[in-house]
Amino acid sequence: MKTLGQYSIGLGDRFGHQGGAQLKAITEAATKGIEITPVWNKSNREHTTIGTQPPDVRIEADTVTKNAGFKKAYFVDADHINIDTVERFIESSDFFTIDVASYIGKKAEDQEIAEFLTSVEKYTGNINIPGTKLSFKTSKLQIQHIAEKYLFAAIKAFDIYRKIEMAKGKNNFITEVSMDEVHLPQTPVELFFILKMLASENIPLQTIAPKFSGRFNKGVDYSGDPLKFAIEFESDLMVIDFATKEFGLPENLKMSIHSGSDKFAIYPHIGSIIRKYDKGIHLKTAGTTWLEEVIGLAESGGEALGFVKEIYFESLEKTDELCAPYSDVIDIKISSLPSKSEVLKWDSEKFAASIRHIPGNKDYNANMRQLIHVAYKLAAKKMDQYYKLLEANEKTVSQCVYENIYDRHICRLFNLI
Repeated sequence: MKTLGQYSIGLGDRFGHQGGAQLKAITEAATKGIEITPVWNKSNREHTTIGTQPPDVRIEADTVTKNAGFKKAYFVDADHINIDTVERFIESSDFFTIDVASYIGKKAEDQEIAEFLTSVEKYTGNINIPGTKLSFKTSKLQIQHIAEKYLFAAIKAFDIYRKIEMAKGKNNFITEVSMDEVHLPQTPVELFFILKMLASENIPLQTIAPKFSGRFNKGVDYSGDPLKFAIEFESDLMVIDFATKEFGLPENLKMSIHSGSDKFAIYPHIGSIIRKYDKGIHLKTAGTTWLEEVIGLAESGGEALGFVKEIYFESLEKTDELCAPYSDVIDIKISSLPSKSEVLKWDSEKFAASIRHIPGNKDYNANMRQLIHVAYKLAAKKMDQYYKLLEANEKTVSQCVYENIYDRHICRLFNLI
């Protein structure tokens, strides 16, 4: 049976050039006693935008691990797939993030809801989490509302899972269910019954990605109350632990944090809580590798700096178009974006500092960083030139990628600073 390690990190690499640098961060963590399973992930949207295919990610992962002599487990994630997109990922992937967000709120058949309500009658009244002070009051009406909101999504998750299982065989892949890309967070009570639904559908879930309160915008820090997040996270962790035993879910079931990149404000809370209970975590680092490529090219100067400036100038002209697909996960204050005339005067250091996420750096501009984050499609239109620049400046770029994953993510999360 394929099993995900206690700690794992989803490594987005949109242009497929940074696998070696990413793996170096994983192996460096191992020298400090932190074993992390690397999971290379790329969504259907990213493949479509760039013009790549799912097998390209498998080739990259297999190549960099072989070249590095990496003998431990690693995976390739079909990221945020649904029933319409899963087919093209089946052969090359062994980790599937089943995204059910679009199914949440759609009502299952009355008979299906009735059968579920019968199966959870004993949880009406109070749910006490053994070994903790955590308890929840429930009512038949509340549970019915939860079933009406989430049961259809759980059934669709099984439909997608079953399609994968029919092709790859049971226990030959990792299953994650994602419900983070919705407007409202799930409560711990909702999560409890969602896990019951998924268990009833016989989905061997190894990670689940719920929606938390606060904003998880792409590539920038968490926006919200970190202490409130910590309470939610710990409660969800305890619910998962209880549900795993109660419903017969896989023992290694763990939380997955999506849009996890650069959520520096909550990393200390996540790290301390998982260490407190000796639990695992799956962290997806979204598209920040692309941002580190831009930073590395900026630092390289000359033609490379000119190229990334042109990407930024074009993004200023196409802000609405670039931002529309990501409207739920970015917040850009247009008036705070530096103008073309300003940026034309910038040297390498100034441009790189403006988009490198170093809290407290006076030059850092979160608005500019978010805009460039969604502007990768502009580089994809100049693929040949972009790849040549990456290869010509590989040492500088790869060092940026390595430092980002290791110093700013792994070290913060696992308290290695």
